[in-house]
Amino acid sequence: MVIVGAGALGAGNAEALVRAGIGKLTIIDRDYVEWSNLQRQQLYSEADAIARLPKAIAAKRRLEQINSEVEIEAIVGDAGPEELEAIAAEQRPDVWIDATDNFDTRLVLNDVAYKYRIPWIYGACVGSYGLSCAFIPGRTPCLYCLLETVPQGGLTCDTAGIIGPAVQMVVSYQVAEALKMLVEDWAALRGKLVSFDLWTNEYAAVRIDAVKKEDCPTCGRHPSYPFLSYDQRTKAAVLCGRDSVQIRPPVQREYEIDELAEMFRRQGLQTEANPYLVAVSLGGGKRLVVFADGRALVHGTKDVHEAKTIYYRYLG
Repeated sequence: MVIVGAGALGAGNAEALVRAGIGKLTIIDRDYVEWSNLQRQQLYSEADAIARLPKAIAAKRRLEQINSEVEIEAIVGDAGPEELEAIAAEQRPDVWIDATDNFDTRLVLNDVAYKYRIPWIYGACVGSYGLSCAFIPGRTPCLYCLLETVPQGGLTCDTAGIIGPAVQMVVSYQVAEALKMLVEDWAALRGKLVSFDLWTNEYAAVRIDAVKKEDCPTCGRHPSYPFLSYDQRTKAAVLCGRDSVQIRPPVQREYEIDELAEMFRRQGLQTEANPYLVAVSLGGGKRLVVFADGRALVHGTKDVHEAKTIYYRYLG
């Protein structure tokens, strides 16, 4: 099984499934633990935030303490088309669980799941509101059939935050569906898009069969999997709930963390490092965090152009 994202939903799903005793769990996440995560991301501790441990690594360490018989693989990286297709081709997981914070990644996951015919379980929450739905290639319509285009506007975790009970409710729906899939009890699957608001005491469940579109580019008669194409691959993205931008270089590059940290120190920059990343304070509320795989997070701005300027100034 693969969990895409190790934030609130990812941490909750991972703990429940590891305690249930699944055989192997792969977690892929691009971020690291910060203090603000501890309010709802149950696998992490203050020590993880102090060390700025990548979430996938911190999750693996905690999960191995919970159940040492489950094989845990941690991938510190972006969940882009190349990464998810590689996992699909090499591991052929039984189920994907969506624990991401953006629809760009979800639509990539949707394409990969239908291309490789692997079930996946959508989950999202913001404020006190949550959504969940299971998608099974060959049996149900896909996420693109429901959305058609990436939705714009509305509440985000940046503007509304998230309360812990909403996270746990979505996790419960996702884990229950995952367990049904693992034991192949397909008849027990809900077959509905579930939504709720714990604050206003609202609940809805809508069957998704009728939204199936024969011309859908992901699950229709002639699929083209558009979100796996090169021009759909996001190179810079504002992180949900964060005054931060992720920069992903167009050409894969690997860094030796120790050498990179020493380079920044020689420039007189306040630098901290662990085996997975280097964090550099730039002044003016700006901070640059560089991962071993070449990705970088620019904190202190939501302006993509400004973030790219900072990235190229220090990394070329």
